[in-house]
Amino acid sequence: MLSTDKAAGDAGERLDTSRGTNQTGVKLYNERLVLSLVRTHGPLSKGEISRMTGLSAQASSVIMKQLEMDGLLVRGEPQRGKVGQPSIPMALNPEGAFSVGFKIGRRSADLVLMDMVGTPRQMIRTTFAYPTPALLKQFFQTSLETITDNMTRIQFSRVRGVGIAAPSEMWSWEEEVGAPHDVVDAWRSFDLKAEVAQLCDWPVHFYNDATAACAAELAFGEGGKYPDFLYVFFATLVGGGVVLDGSLYPGRRGYAGAIGSAPVSTTEAGKPPKRLIQCASIYLLERMIRDSGGDPSLIWHNNEDWSALGGVVDRWVEQATDSLALAIGSAISVIDFHNVVIDGGFPPDVRAKVVARTRQKLAAMDVQGVAPVEIVEGKIGSDARVLGAASLPLLAEYARHRDLLFN
Repeated sequence: MLSTDKAAGDAGERLDTSRGTNQTGVKLYNERLVLSLVRTHGPLSKGEISRMTGLSAQASSVIMKQLEMDGLLVRGEPQRGKVGQPSIPMALNPEGAFSVGFKIGRRSADLVLMDMVGTPRQMIRTTFAYPTPALLKQFFQTSLETITDNMTRIQFSRVRGVGIAAPSEMWSWEEEVGAPHDVVDAWRSFDLKAEVAQLCDWPVHFYNDATAACAAELAFGEGGKYPDFLYVFFATLVGGGVVLDGSLYPGRRGYAGAIGSAPVSTTEAGKPPKRLIQCASIYLLERMIRDSGGDPSLIWHNNEDWSALGGVVDRWVEQATDSLALAIGSAISVIDFHNVVIDGGFPPDVRAKVVARTRQKLAAMDVQGVAPVEIVEGKIGSDARVLGAASLPLLAEYARHRDLLFN
């Protein structure tokens, strides 16, 4: 997971991110470390925790007992070996904590209630021609009441906060969003985080939507298998994230992985090159469908089956992957990524085509002097942004390397 604990800094030490310590000043860090290992590896016994962290058997036992008393870990069935006492694996308790995720897109918004193991308990979605501050504020308020109505008192007390995932600079994409100028411009003075904070009593965290999707892939998808990767997410616009040494890297100002802004092709003489966002976003597919006489609303209402759209999807895949392969070629010449993970708000078969064609086109490019990279599919799909948003309060409360996500 992604966070560092303040107690470690208060102790005046720089701690290894995968090793524990027996000193009393870092109890909270060690608890977060144990929770992180259990999330990554599944149920673990105190002996396994001791071996993985360097903590003493007694310290591991005390920490895991405390986490069990706090309701964050639950006991599994005893595992009997040939000799000695049976080991008891401990797993994350789904009921141990909850969080709310609020995703804002340029064509839809989602609100989700998620448990501690990343399972959505309830999700509400709305679609629109373009987002307005008033519409989204009302959607959050009414949907929050709906998803919390059936929670027990104990469950409600374990909600750790609200995470928001939204595009950066909503006012900057007037042409792509297709909204009236006054609607787009209203976002300049609208403080979404502050407005949401007025509607609930929990901490509120905010992050770029593509970076939040990357966090979801890292925490709940296949991202934990890769030591570092470039993440690409296709939505109305295309964006991304960066993972280095197993941790999300947001960059100095939170713009790391902004692959949509990468220049990918030249235009007429004297004009600037086009950016990936202008060549590979789903809003272009929407335009292509409309130009061919089709109904583009299907792509915003159905993320499982686009077969009714016919060949226009294949034409879009070819155009998008031409540009994406160029952007990836540039990215891997700067950072020696092990993997590129591609996901988006499209059906799994479309994702597979995008990955396959990007692989083929990158392989055909002259990238001498650059290490090969494996391009793979993401596993979360269209819900990555809202689940990433919901992960933010849990990461803030329980994860290590916190400074790498909330800097």
